[in-house]
Parts: sequence; C-alpha cells; structure tokens
Amino acid sequence: MKRWSAISLITRGCLHPFERADGEAGLSRIGALQIVRAPCMHSAILVHPRFDAIWPFSADHARRLWEKEGPVEFLRVSDDEQQPASTLLRAPESVDRMVLLGVPLSNDCVARFAHLKELAWSNDGLGWSEAKRAPILEALQARGVRLVRHQSEGFWGQSVSEFGFALTLSALRRIPQLHRAMLTDPGVWEYTPASGIGRPSTRGQQYGDDSRFTNGTLEGKRVRIVGAGNIASRYASFCHFFGADVAAWDPYASEPSFHRSGARRERFLERLVSDAEIFAPMVPLTDKTEGLITAAHIDALPRGTLVVLVTRAGICDMQAIRRRVFAGELSLAADVFDIEPLPLNDPLLGHPNVVHTPHNAGRTQQAGERWVEALFEQFSPV
Repeated sequence: MKRWSAISLITRGCLHPFERADGEAGLSRIGALQIVRAPCMHSAILVHPRFDAIWPFSADHARRLWEKEGPVEFLRVSDDEQQPASTLLRAPESVDRMVLLGVPLSNDCVARFAHLKELAWSNDGLGWSEAKRAPILEALQARGVRLVRHQSEGFWGQSVSEFGFALTLSALRRIPQLHRAMLTDPGVWEYTPASGIGRPSTRGQQYGDDSRFTNGTLEGKRVRIVGAGNIASRYASFCHFFGADVAAWDPYASEPSFHRSGARRERFLERLVSDAEIFAPMVPLTDKTEGLITAAHIDALPRGTLVVLVTRAGICDMQAIRRRVFAGELSLAADVFDIEPLPLNDPLLGHPNVVHTPHNAGRTQQAGERWVEALFEQFSPV
C-alpha cells in the first residue's frame, strides 16, 4: 500500500483536503488559493556498524520488509558516528515509525520526531544502561509513541534447537572424532579387534561408536530434557520424530508445550535424571535457573549418559560434569561452557568423549532475520 502526502487547499478561510502522490513539502499560491503540502510520512531505519557486528543480517532484512509497504529512509551510519537519530535524518518530523539499531536518541529527539507513532530502539551495539535510556523512552511514551520490544528470545529457538540436535547425533556416532582422526591416522579404517579375534560388544566391522557411552541410533533412546520452551520443545519434537522416548521437566510450562512436542511430562527433576540416556538441560540462564542442575543431579545420571549443553553452562554444576566426564562416566556434547573462550589447554578440548563447538548455536542468518520479523510483526499495519 502506498503512503501519500496530504495536501490541503486554503481559500476564503475554508480547508478542503485532498490527496496527491507528490511527496515534496512546501507552500505555493495559485490565484486566491494557497496549497499547503504536508511532508510525506515515511518509515526510517538507522543502523550502526556496532549493531551489524552482533546481528549482521538483520538490518538489511528490515529494509527489505518495510520497502514492500512504502517509502523507507534507510541509513547505515559511519563507524565513528555518535550523533542522535534526529540529527542524521533529512526530515525527522516526517517519520511516523522508526527502528533504531545501535543508534542513540537524545532528549531533543522527542520534540524533533513530532509525528512519530511507533518506535523500536535496539540497545545491541549501543550498550546504554536502562537508566540512561529510560527518561527518553518515558518522554516518548508520554507523547503517545508506542514502543515495540521483543516479547521473547524465540527468534533463535530454531537455530539453537537444531544445533543441539546435530550435536546429539554427532556425539552418538562420534562424527567429529572420526573426522579429525582421518586427517592423521589411517588406522581409523582398520576395524579388526585388538586381539584379532572378535569378541561381544567390542570393536568390529565398520563399528566406530564408543560402547562405554550412549551411542548408535537415537531411536528408542531415553531423552530427558529440562525445559519446554522455545528451544527445548523444538529439540523434544526432533527427538520424538526420530523415535526416542522423550520426557521433559518444566514446572512453568503449559500442558500443550509437552504433548505438541511429543514429550511426556515429568513432574520431578530427580526422577527425570534417574533413567536418562541423553540428558539435555535447555532453559535460559536467569537468577532462578543458575545452578538449577546441581551436583546431586549430575551424580544421579546413569553411567554412560550423554549430556547436551546448548543454552548456558551456568544452569548446571559444571565442576560435577567435568569430574564425571574426565572419569569416563559421562560423554558431553557442548556449545556452551563454564569458561568462555575455553583456554587451548583446557582438558575438555579434544577429550575422546567430548564434542565441542565455540558457542555459535544461535547465530544463523535465519535467526538474524527472525530477530527483525519478531519486532516487525508488532508494528501496526500500513
């Protein structure tokens, strides 16, 4: 839908409004008539490279989305730009909806954005405290500007859950370990048992799994998940589709969160850990979830359990996990750690029963695009 400029005829004290597609602002006379052209209202997106460093695909996706609806003033400022948004636009008074990505506002902006109706202001890349932002946002709200904010972090739920699922399969079949070994050791192609004679449950023809830990197919495995939110419920649905026996614990989730993902609801965390073959704590790190999975829970996991970590390591007692991993009692597939970045001499790196990646599960192009979409869905239709 096009967004037209409003033009009014002023004659003999009467106001006769009509519309034209002319976007210029100004005043002209035709005989006894005065034609007053109001500025063309439009959307504006301002982005700082500091924001691009965090969400490299989001700003351009935002531009593509809004250009489908009408005029958009898109400005990517210089690396060292520090000026507030109202000084960077040609006509701030003609902006009625705006997205600021790492670009500051000032108290002067409240008056200069005279017709602003809706605003999304991302602090990513800007790094202001809420105390510094609050007076400006309150002044805008007092003037009737509606503030658009993310309602959840669901924008990277698909990316993180898929990554966790990939880590699970990789650990079950030792894919990273075999990949690395092939680069230097032709012996990985040799499947003959050490004694040369076959024995039950030992290495044999084309068998590369580690029988000390949960291994092989996901089908039939007891997958036990902490959480039933954006990430955990997706992960549960993937495992359920592959034929796993899935149970989840989350005292705050509604019943549909479980049955839609194919997970059985477990009401006691102590019972959840008692029979796990794959254990995946997948809740965000908050004051309430920090240390939620205690050393007692880790010690209650059956020997050989695969632990999958993709949200935050701080929800678990990592010292207990490390202790049992190094003792050969648990295997670990992790994208997050208690120390980040992991030092090159950290014993987790390259450990035979550990699959590790450097905390990048959530950052996909699709997550960056969904970051924008989750905001834009809240703006009023044009």
